[in-house]
Amino acid sequence: MNKSEKFTLAGGAGQMEGVIDYPESEPRGVALVAHPHPLYGGTMDNKVAVTLMRTFVGLGYVVARINFRGVGQSEGVHDHGLGETDDMAIVHHWMTEKYPALPVALAGFSFGTFVQTHLAKRLAAAGTPAERLVLVGAAAKKWEMADIPADTILIHGEQDDTIPLRDVLDWLRPQDIPVIVIPGADHFFHRKLGHIKRWVMQLWGRGGLTEAETDTASAD
Repeated sequence: MNKSEKFTLAGGAGQMEGVIDYPESEPRGVALVAHPHPLYGGTMDNKVAVTLMRTFVGLGYVVARINFRGVGQSEGVHDHGLGETDDMAIVHHWMTEKYPALPVALAGFSFGTFVQTHLAKRLAAAGTPAERLVLVGAAAKKWEMADIPADTILIHGEQDDTIPLRDVLDWLRPQDIPVIVIPGADHFFHRKLGHIKRWVMQLWGRGGLTEAETDTASAD
């Protein structure tokens, strides 16, 4: 069981509530995970966000999640992704000060993908690009997504009726970036969470998983 630690951090609209999850060994990187839309029940404890956290912890990353403005104990009100991106940038700065030698990966689900693509664009423009992005249920056509690096890992449900697959393909086609489609999966990946963990771990460049890791990745 990995160690978790709650934290509060000053954001653009007041205090932000968050959690850091630590791997069992010395971290090889930092990952920031962004949750789905706060006005529709999205929190940092959303099951897809937690799956992303557990995946990165399994890869040896120290993972930070926050509740966006107006969620849980985080102060402020929803800012349509603009203030949320600013807040995630503050978390990025804080974590890079704590772990200055480590690369930083960005991961998000649904509305969180909108935040992370714009944070990635901002970091790249500043000359401090993210190591890699993982986007699950990318919010194409729901919000104005930024273009993404070619090595981004995208995972989408075949039967997503919140963000239809065709919208994601329309967004990705000009960028010539592929997406992993999980057959039968809805927007929230009910009974399909193991696919998220398995694919991210396999594609992260570890040179293959051990039998034990494969078994772990298969469990929802």
